[in-house]
Amino acid sequence: MTPAQLSEALRAALVHAVDDGTFVLDPAAIPATVHLERPRQREHGDWATNVAMQLAKKAGTNPRAFAEELARRLEATEGVAAVEVAGPGFLNIRLETASAGELARSIVELGTEYGTNDTLAGVALNLEFVSANPTGPLHIGGVRWAAVGDSLARVLQASGATVAREYYFNDHGAQIDRFSRSLLARALGEPAPEDGYGGQYISEIADQVVADALAAGEPDPRTLPTVDANEAFRARGVDLMFAEIRQALHDFGVDFDVYFHEDSLHESGAVTHAVQRLRDLGRIYEADGATWLRTTDFGDDKDRVVIKRDGEAAYIAGDIAYYLDKRERGFDRVVIMLGADHHGYIGRMMAVCAAFGDEPGVNLEILIGQMVNLVKDGAPVRMSKRAGTVVTIDDLVEAVGVDAARYALARSSADSSIDLDLDLLASAKNENPVFYVQYAHARTVNVGRNAAEAGVRREDGFDASLLDHETESALLGQLAELPRVVAQAAELREPHRVARYLEELAGSYHKWYDKRRVIPFGDEEVSDVHRTRLWLNDATRQTLANGLGLLGVSAPERM
Repeated sequence: MTPAQLSEALRAALVHAVDDGTFVLDPAAIPATVHLERPRQREHGDWATNVAMQLAKKAGTNPRAFAEELARRLEATEGVAAVEVAGPGFLNIRLETASAGELARSIVELGTEYGTNDTLAGVALNLEFVSANPTGPLHIGGVRWAAVGDSLARVLQASGATVAREYYFNDHGAQIDRFSRSLLARALGEPAPEDGYGGQYISEIADQVVADALAAGEPDPRTLPTVDANEAFRARGVDLMFAEIRQALHDFGVDFDVYFHEDSLHESGAVTHAVQRLRDLGRIYEADGATWLRTTDFGDDKDRVVIKRDGEAAYIAGDIAYYLDKRERGFDRVVIMLGADHHGYIGRMMAVCAAFGDEPGVNLEILIGQMVNLVKDGAPVRMSKRAGTVVTIDDLVEAVGVDAARYALARSSADSSIDLDLDLLASAKNENPVFYVQYAHARTVNVGRNAAEAGVRREDGFDASLLDHETESALLGQLAELPRVVAQAAELREPHRVARYLEELAGSYHKWYDKRRVIPFGDEEVSDVHRTRLWLNDATRQTLANGLGLLGVSAPERM
């Protein structure tokens, strides 16, 4: 019996009790899915629920009496061995061994679908992440968002949502101007502007801009008037820098569905359209020669200038237009992932969301990520050989590889700072979490290979009642958790929960491997014991592979 099947049985028992008048309860109050969790102490059973405590008051009775009646009904369900009422009304449920063991076969048969759910079915979600300015190589903060954002997208998709990964391409504003002036200065052999960019990559791009122009038969951009030279280095330099960022992300396993150019908001009239929409809603007013958005009506600390006195759009105007553009493209929910220096952005954007008549926290969510610190040989790593001032995606991948980098960046809550030990992540030790999980998967594959050589074939037999060892009960319990973990990770926008789950699952598998044999020993003949254990082994392999896939990490067959 899977957790989903047990949840359905609990709901059916509730419905029947309402239908026959035992519980005087509005049927609409019965949850669509009865929540189950693993008891902290396994001797308390396989599953527990507090549904009686949630519904008893609505039914006009006390939780314990409600739980006792529900327990009596549930015990009649096939596959349920016992139901005990604990404390004020918790239900502790113990499954029959064979019923619990059936999960192994279910997982193998479901394959890559195991762990998915439909909690977000029908939801169109736009997920904007990374969105680093094309003024330098992607730095470690952006790399964290690449790993977390792509993992979150996978988790959301596994929960039924339609997800568009979007990169906001900032090709408008002062930073791009400084970038182009830095390229031009380097090409002319002059010092970088005081507010400009340095690093070896600036020389590389400046040289490429010149080489490309000459190869195309165009004038040397260094000889053009300053305004034209700046534009030449800006246009080509931004393209080259962004192509490099895009390739680095692709090599990291992260690709986007949409690359949205900031310039397009201003060129297409989207800003004017958004301001007019707000004006029609009565949210706009004029004062001191400028156009203002009345964000204080929606919790912001001050109203915001949208169009400045000189007629130029203020920075927030682009943000307003971009949010409306996403909503008009048909997205129900807009999720934006930003760095630690953007806390002040949240209040004003939630006010913008509300000004359009949307619900903050539902139609718009803003996730804030914290810093990443790298450590090697016990000392902080602060600078890149190429970028000069920051550690880049290439530096991290070169040090530990894509899998270790993605896993390490995704396994901690994004709103907490993390220290990554490069020496540990590059090592083949159990203390290295990505190695520990990947090794567990490789071990399951190796067990399968050895079983095939020994003539142990799954299709020749399966007897779930034979999975009666305590390590098998623990492993089955862990396997059953993946759907719940995925649904919770999607709901809370916390893909790190999948990584932590995989580490616990790997631990349970290693303990089982040490205690139970899949392959006959000595003169022992192949039996259903071995075949059934192979089902459990392969169910673990599938679950590990599915979980690693949600993190964009490979599931190696050999290590």
